[in-house]
Amino acid sequence: MAQGRGPGGPFSRGFLTDEEKANQPKVTPALLKRVFSYLKPYSRHLILVLACIALASFFTLLPSILTGKIIDEGLVKLDLRALVKYIALSLAVTLGANLIRVAESYINTWIAQHITYDMRNQMYAHLQKMSQRFFTTNNQGDIITRMTSDIDGVQQVIASTFTNILSNAITLVIAMVAMFRKNWILALIGIVVVPLFTLPTRRAGKTRWKFANESQACNDKINGMLNETLSASGQLLSKLFGKEKHEYERYEEANGRMIRLNIRESMAGRWFLMILSTFASIGPMLIYLVGGLLMIRGGADLTIGDITVLVALLGKMYMPVNSLLNIQVDWMRSMALFTRIFDYFDIPVEIENAPDAVTPARAEGNVVFDHVRFGYEKDRPVLKDVCFELKSGHSIAIVGPSGSGKSTIINLIPRLYDVDDGRVTFDGIDVRKLDLQFLRAQVGVVSQETYLFNGTIRENLLYAKPDATDAEMETALRKANIWEFVQNQPEKLDAMVGNRGLKLSGGEKQRLSIARVLLKDPTIFIFDEATSALDSISEQKIQEAIDPIIQSRTSILIAHRLSTILAADEILVVKDGQIVERGQHRDLVALGGVYSELYETQFSRALLPEEDGVSELEQYIWGQQPADEPAE
Repeated sequence: MAQGRGPGGPFSRGFLTDEEKANQPKVTPALLKRVFSYLKPYSRHLILVLACIALASFFTLLPSILTGKIIDEGLVKLDLRALVKYIALSLAVTLGANLIRVAESYINTWIAQHITYDMRNQMYAHLQKMSQRFFTTNNQGDIITRMTSDIDGVQQVIASTFTNILSNAITLVIAMVAMFRKNWILALIGIVVVPLFTLPTRRAGKTRWKFANESQACNDKINGMLNETLSASGQLLSKLFGKEKHEYERYEEANGRMIRLNIRESMAGRWFLMILSTFASIGPMLIYLVGGLLMIRGGADLTIGDITVLVALLGKMYMPVNSLLNIQVDWMRSMALFTRIFDYFDIPVEIENAPDAVTPARAEGNVVFDHVRFGYEKDRPVLKDVCFELKSGHSIAIVGPSGSGKSTIINLIPRLYDVDDGRVTFDGIDVRKLDLQFLRAQVGVVSQETYLFNGTIRENLLYAKPDATDAEMETALRKANIWEFVQNQPEKLDAMVGNRGLKLSGGEKQRLSIARVLLKDPTIFIFDEATSALDSISEQKIQEAIDPIIQSRTSILIAHRLSTILAADEILVVKDGQIVERGQHRDLVALGGVYSELYETQFSRALLPEEDGVSELEQYIWGQQPADEPAE
């Protein structure tokens, strides 16, 4: 018998791992109903698959039954015509069985693909509705696994597991019925022997799977080592610290261990296979022995063909029995897979449109925070009783120490999160009552971490406005102070930006992001530390793009650059989730509080004094009188 790890093979994984045992799902009627709800739209196709499986299983066993006719009618009786007839019939039946299995495979694959298509669409739509909290608290790799590997596993369950169970069960039933019709005594002997055949199979499979797991873990370790040491950064580090030999020795040791495990995995079960091969012949020999005794001494109505048929049918039962003995394992794994997917489907949508969501005819851009309290975790508030108003056409700057809640404030405006207490209003309407599409269309955010898609400059701009003309894109790029850069590219607007914009500098990415938001044309512009991680030249170019926007649009600024803060109509100082100071620069400096401390430690560093002394602008910024004016 051939060895393998596929379903039904001698080394099929007929046991649960420790982790799977610890996390076995509870199979309830509700879970089963939910699973089969995905099959319901394809019930007609499933009936056709079932008919194909039954017919193919019957046709597959017919050649074994016809073997008896070939022997008794053709060979024993020396009847050439009967011999040719039954051989031709056997070949025709085999061809028919194979054609039916092809049809069954196509229909089954079609059903599996369409069910996974439905599930992927449902999962993607559901994930799109998740709040920002979901994506910041869940591992990205786990989210992608649910979308890809888990749902792909469902396809395997439908196309393979369910089908194999049905096919093996039907084959086993037909084989048993045929054997009992031939001779019930020999049939009983065969049934007793078949389950014993699986004992060495399961033990050999378990041993081999143990080594396979260890080998896979070792392989994962080697892959991690290669990712670390053969990356540009890893190679630089190993060279600078002279660790080339050390890294080679680590790799050599891990590689040697994996080879040893692979050899043990390959050799594991050879003794069991030897026993298995010997044991597999016991069943047929018993049938020959008992059948011979019945024919010779018992006077039973048996022929040589009958005994040959019984032996052939017994051989056909080995694989189905082995597979069905593992049915619990396959079933539990399938249910665990569905449970993992349903766990994500059952995560409630935190941010969604109200049933009576409002879509105003026009937007002014008046924003009010009314005694807002919010925390990413319910018992740990990040914002506490925050109150302020942003009037249309005005701008405010929000400053404060790192972690004080500045970015959290702006995340509440487009409803990336919902407040715990109080309310945020847009043009006098609670944002929770506004249509989400309308609300988010009014808010444009330029963040510190700019995200660009792996495409062209044009494609990234069109994400904001799909029907934008080249003239509109040019206007936005000019306002963002990046038009000259685009014109210098050989492909102009069709230049590729690379994965996450890696072909662009930080300043270029940021200005392109500003152009994208300008093309969106929102009512409110939000700049969240848009220049915090850039060099002075890039910062200046971005500042030149931002300043006109601040002067002409309703804006919220979170910035470390003092000139940006000074351009705002009002400055809000946030500390520990509360607005502790508010007002103009000179007044806040004079208070000697949080703002004054931030100014002394952060903001003033952004200004470089002129060579011949301090400029009049800087004197004003620093709260001083110009040198030619007497102090009061």
